[in-house]
Amino acid sequence: MKKERPDSPCIAVCSTALGDDICRGCGRDVVEVSTWVMMSDEQKDKIWARLEEQWRQGGKVAPWLR
Repeated sequence: MKKERPDSPCIAVCSTALGDDICRGCGRDVVEVSTWVMMSDEQKDKIWARLEEQWRQGGKVAPWLR
């Protein structure tokens, strides 16, 4: 059974609020974090896919897929 994605990739470790361009928690950039709620499902799907691939390439499972 495939685990359903949450509403956002946020894992409550947001470093963009501390000035990072890329969040150390979820991997989104500052624009993606700040505009997430306004994005279309298609835009979000592309970001989800990119983030999940980044976690895979790092040899890890994305936190929202655990």
